Amino acid sequence: MSEYIEVFTTISSKKRAFKIADSLLNLKLAACVQIGGPIKSLYWWKGKREKASEWILTIKTMSENIDGIEAYIKKNHPYEVPEIISREIAWGSGEYLEWIKKNARKRNERP
Repeated sequence: MSEYIEVFTTISSKKRAFKIADSLLNLKLAACVQIGGPIKSLYWWKGKREKASEWILTIKTMSENIDGIEAYIKKNHPYEVPEIISREIAWGSGEYLEWIKKNARKRNERP
């Protein structure tokens, strides 16, 4: 797995999206969280087709933070099964990747 990743989650309200983003930044689990929305989601849930307006969070971080991000989202998310997926950042400018590394370090790992 790449050292640098983006993590995605969706949530039902702008207020909740900003709360998650703010907390992940305060915990130093993310260097940046982008919030977009509202978006329209169409999906299957418990055998029925559903649709919803949601907000999407794109979390820029280090792969070592994925467990902490997953735990935080699961604990603080209203959905029974929240979306938590990631993709590797295959390439990024050296300065940008260094910025992620500097700003997405858990507090107990900071010098």
